[in-house]
Amino acid sequence: MSALFSPYTLKGVTLRNRIAMSPMTMYRSVDGKANDFHVMLLGSRAAGGFGLVFPEQIAILPEGRTSVGCGGLYDDAQIESWKRCTDLIKDMGAVPAIQLGHTGRKGSEVKPWEGGQQLPPDHPDGWQVVGPSALPYGGKYQYPVHALTREEIKAIHRAYADAARRAVDAGFEWLELHFAHGYLGASFFSPLANQRSDEYGGSLEGRARYHLEAIDAVRAVWPERFPLTMRLGSDDLNERGVQFDESIIAVGWMKEHGLDLADLSLGINTDEMRDKPFDELGFMLARAERLRREVGMPVATSWNLGIPALAERIVRDQLVDVVMLGRPALSNPHWPVWAARELEHDDPFALVPEDWAWWLRNFRAHPSCIGWPDPAPVDVDAALRATA
Repeated sequence: MSALFSPYTLKGVTLRNRIAMSPMTMYRSVDGKANDFHVMLLGSRAAGGFGLVFPEQIAILPEGRTSVGCGGLYDDAQIESWKRCTDLIKDMGAVPAIQLGHTGRKGSEVKPWEGGQQLPPDHPDGWQVVGPSALPYGGKYQYPVHALTREEIKAIHRAYADAARRAVDAGFEWLELHFAHGYLGASFFSPLANQRSDEYGGSLEGRARYHLEAIDAVRAVWPERFPLTMRLGSDDLNERGVQFDESIIAVGWMKEHGLDLADLSLGINTDEMRDKPFDELGFMLARAERLRREVGMPVATSWNLGIPALAERIVRDQLVDVVMLGRPALSNPHWPVWAARELEHDDPFALVPEDWAWWLRNFRAHPSCIGWPDPAPVDVDAALRATA
């Protein structure tokens, strides 16, 4: 049996396979709510065979969004809209997951295809961005950053817990905390953004305190039977930033606080990264395997894993437990079905709903005409000549 298509159980949740649709910001929400677009996007990927399906990062506060078009669970009025999505995801055989986060000093943005610039605090669609210290990211993120007080940090942790409670009511069964990509958690972890002199800065213990307190706040309300995971900015690729050796230590602490799986990514707390790897296949895999081995914790990762043979190999060789796919999930809503065929799965159509599967298994037509790639391409010219 294919390793990629083997079931995976974490806590009380079993995924039908090891393939997850990764969170991706889509800028389609109104007042933080899901709508028909999200039902379509998430439901089609669940129907297409993904085992775990995330919407975009879901903000724990209005000012934690990337833009005014981003999703949130900071208000009870948002619960029902996301429940529409989770109900459909479950009906299609997948597990609904949520990623909670706060964009910190990278918030208050315009949609990327409309320019992507950061808006000033006094703009109708902007707000005052926050961080561990009063240090703007730089580049397009040019506006002053408010350094959070201790009391404000505590309020943010309460917001994590409140959002986690709403996530339960909305039907999510897997929760990830977003501590990567230069957002608020990542900026607390990195010396590039965190120059505090209190208990939330300085040493590794201080810079990881934000994470541990957030995990504690969520673990107190999130059901024990559901996984609690974390996307960590595990390396800044900058000599002044987070080093991966530090992340190994910090994830060990997070495990002690109730974390169940580490989803590894980069910190992206600066554009000044050495040897940028973004066009390299599986560039996070060595880090993932090392953390899995040294910390004894399940791991997931993403970044250029959309080749079926590669995804299969990294699960089979126990480099990762779950494969996170972003752009491949956008470009092909049936990526798991395609991958199953490429990997010679006994019944690729077992991944789609049974009413679809019956028609696809029992087609009464030319086998190349059902939208299913044929390894032996049809000679179209010859076929047309035969009908002339």
